[in-house]
Amino acid sequence: MARDRTHKQRLADFAANVVLRLLIGLALMLPYRMRIPMMATLTRNVIAPLAGYRARARENLARIMPELSQADRRRIADEACANAGRTLIENYSSRELMARMKNAAITGAGVLALEKAHGDGQPVILVTGHFGNYEAGRAALVARGYTIGGLYRPMRNAFFNEHYVRTMQAFGGPIFAQGTRGTAGFVRHLKTGGQLVLLFDQNVIGGARLDFMGHEAATATSAADLALRYGALLIPFYATRRPDGLSFDIEFEAPIPPTDGLTMTQCLNDSLSARIRKNPGQWFWIHRRWK
Repeated sequence: MARDRTHKQRLADFAANVVLRLLIGLALMLPYRMRIPMMATLTRNVIAPLAGYRARARENLARIMPELSQADRRRIADEACANAGRTLIENYSSRELMARMKNAAITGAGVLALEKAHGDGQPVILVTGHFGNYEAGRAALVARGYTIGGLYRPMRNAFFNEHYVRTMQAFGGPIFAQGTRGTAGFVRHLKTGGQLVLLFDQNVIGGARLDFMGHEAATATSAADLALRYGALLIPFYATRRPDGLSFDIEFEAPIPPTDGLTMTQCLNDSLSARIRKNPGQWFWIHRRWK
């Protein structure tokens, strides 16, 4: 992907990475309870407007929730940008986040199914979206002794991607980049009865055109396809941020019944849609989800 970038784009990527690394480094010098809200404020008021994230979030909200007033769309867009900032610095604070998640309550119909599969050596694919902080749920399981791997989509900015991948690795478990080589590693881990996290809510070229929030969205069916092929449980999970901005409610839903890839993926879309409608400010509206 980096080879596809022009020289000018790579220079811009390098400059953006330097600025972000500086901001992250300064934030990490602060106590945890100060750095999280500080990064939320900085992202909402400075980074998001400059990068166009705020405008994109408002455009997405106008398309998906036209019944909302402009004031409500502005508020939700600002909340989404602030949540993105919180999530970013939390994921760079892996040690502190894991310590906080060690005693976090884990609830939902999927908990017992996950525990049983873990004991039986059955593979599990844990599926979530860019909602709340997707790493908080993984951190809660790792803190309890689980080895949770992950499949991720490399960022276009290769400079930033290089060190961001290290933050994912810090939570424990093998990390695989999307692509032929990464998917092969992902599959090997599944075959050994491993547990893996996969985010599925980004636009995928050539993906199935499925309903998401009332509109068609190109969606990868890979999580469901792999679950069917290797007999893995497919469990949606969410880490919903609490009003204090620092804590989370971790919930594992019941496993998606094994039917076919399209039906199961639509169930995942419906599950995430319900979460977003309940807490719209916690989803990353800054994505180009509906291309």
